[in-house]
Amino acid sequence: MIHFKNVVKRFGDRTILKGISFDLDEGEILFILGTSGTGKSVLLKTIVGLLRSDEGEIYIDHQEVTKLSEADFAPIRKKCGMVFQHPALFDSMTIFDNVAFGLRKHFKMSEAEIKVKVRNALTMVHLTGIENKYPSEISYGMQKRVSLARTVAIVPRVLLFDEPTTGLDPVTTNAVNMLIRDLSHTLGATSIVVSHDMACALAIANKIIVLDQGNIVAQGTPQEILQCRVPLVEDFLIEVKNDSQLL
Repeated sequence: MIHFKNVVKRFGDRTILKGISFDLDEGEILFILGTSGTGKSVLLKTIVGLLRSDEGEIYIDHQEVTKLSEADFAPIRKKCGMVFQHPALFDSMTIFDNVAFGLRKHFKMSEAEIKVKVRNALTMVHLTGIENKYPSEISYGMQKRVSLARTVAIVPRVLLFDEPTTGLDPVTTNAVNMLIRDLSHTLGATSIVVSHDMACALAIANKIIVLDQGNIVAQGTPQEILQCRVPLVEDFLIEVKNDSQLL
């Protein structure tokens, strides 16, 4: 479903992605981990053309996308749903209108059809009865789930999550991670999650990539990552062990 081949991204004289290559099959969940500033979010944004790579090839559903014009990229973006670090809801809109925004903008649907899709999306993220509230009237964790609902309402084939648990307490973080797993399976979507959470990656990912300074230093299944002896990966695994001992 997604194929990266020697992808390079530069900003001026800084090379952020240094020849990234990987494959992700349809329906799989990939976690991308690494320290801050190592290129994780940049990689995610190249998939939907928010940033354009300087070298290499990116294939989405067998279509090479790096040379597409903005107009030609539109059908690709319709296949993808992206959840950012912050909810980015429209404060002046109700929860219903926030979730309906993408449906109204990109699809020709009646209001009756939109109403059904919005309620289905909110049900999938375990939120009901809040359609007429405004973002300021619900908690930050609920706002995160509304942003998830807005993304899944369009039924994307690819789900992209850019550090979706930033700013959340451990209980809500775990709930959002489980939602990512459940939504991916329910929609049959291929998902990529940029995260610092190795414990969640080990629990729900099919594949894990660890980035360091723009290079892939480790990739594989959770079982393979557990056996990895790369120092950065070992640091992540030690943190998981220490957290489990505190419980």
